Amino acid sequence: MKCSLIISTYNWPEALNLVLKSLLIQSKKPDEIIIADDGSTVETKRLIDSFRKKTSLIIYHVWQEDKGFRKAKILNKAIAKSTGQYIIQIDGDCIMHHHFIRDHISLAKNNCFLFGSRVNIKQEYLDTLFNKKQINFTVFSKGIKKRTRALHIPFLSRFYKEKTKFSKKYRGCNTSYFKNDALKVNGYNEGFEGWGREDSEFALRLINSGVISRRIRYKGIVFHIYHYEKPKNKLEENNHIEHQTITLKKTWCDNGINKYLSENK
Repeated sequence: MKCSLIISTYNWPEALNLVLKSLLIQSKKPDEIIIADDGSTVETKRLIDSFRKKTSLIIYHVWQEDKGFRKAKILNKAIAKSTGQYIIQIDGDCIMHHHFIRDHISLAKNNCFLFGSRVNIKQEYLDTLFNKKQINFTVFSKGIKKRTRALHIPFLSRFYKEKTKFSKKYRGCNTSYFKNDALKVNGYNEGFEGWGREDSEFALRLINSGVISRRIRYKGIVFHIYHYEKPKNKLEENNHIEHQTITLKKTWCDNGINKYLSENK
């Protein structure tokens, strides 16, 4: 099974650098990496170009013009670009545990999407984090909170079963799914502009279409770098779109990924 890792980013090359460094120490590498870039400046491109020289991994940089928060759109472009049957998706501020890719692949199952835990790196630890360029963390590491989420005990993960209902613990910064399932619901809804709900609404349509979910616990861990919250000026509109998906049990969005598929054949 070919696996594509999608990393979404926007104008934070210092954080993306640590995420990419954590990719180099993965116990199992993805077959390709796609950077889904929502309009970053040239510093991010330089970082990616430099990183390409450090690895033989296939890396694509999918960029769009900065016209505000349009994460749904850039994720669709990245998914359309991908050639893997299975997609693992993280944010560009989430450092991966060194077994992260292996953990997701080990639980991959047809007609099922996965979502994992994130350990939060504290604001007051950021100077140390970036000065040390730290990418290795354990449950005992300084500078983290919700540290029990850092426990990597694969045996215990088997006790978390598949569900047919949406979980409020779902986070789009640590998820994986089969590409065909994403295409079946037409990917992310590009009606979402501005922060909020684009990831949960995508997961809701997967569930409405019959795809089950499974929470990963004690495996598939990321360490989320603190940042200030994004502006929430579009949240009310985005909440309305998600509410429609719930009440009408929508499985398809009209403004989705299908417009990009012919470009990537």
